[in-house]
Parts: sequence; C-alpha cells; structure tokens
Amino acid sequence: MTRERTLSANGGRGSAMKNWRYIGLHTVAAAAFIFLLQRYALSATLESSLLWALTFGGCAAGLAYAQSNR
Repeated sequence: MTRERTLSANGGRGSAMKNWRYIGLHTVAAAAFIFLLQRYALSATLESSLLWALTFGGCAAGLAYAQSNR
C-alpha cells in the first residue's frame, strides 16, 4: 500500500495532524532531556544548556520529519 492510498483513505487531514504531533513531541522530549542533562547533571550554564537544547531539538525535529515521510 502506498502513502497516497493511505492519505486518501483517511481523508489526508488526520494523518498529517498525527505526523506534526509526533514531530512536536519528539522535539520537546529531546530538548527537555538535553537541557536537564546539561543543566543539572553536567552543571553547565543556562545559556549553554538552552543552546544545546535548541540544537538537539532541531535535530530531533529533522529526524522525526524524515521518519514520518518515509
């Protein structure tokens, strides 16, 4: 079954919304994890922790987007 058939069978809208929710949750989870790791386990500064969280969140979003379009 191809992706086009799946989207047309579901109407397209519900499937796309599920993908964005998955990408968002993946992004937030990765960013929160790396922030807490940097800030409290490694005792990094707030600025450094936020920068790493933003970086890892962006990478996680890219990976989740690539996986959802497979």
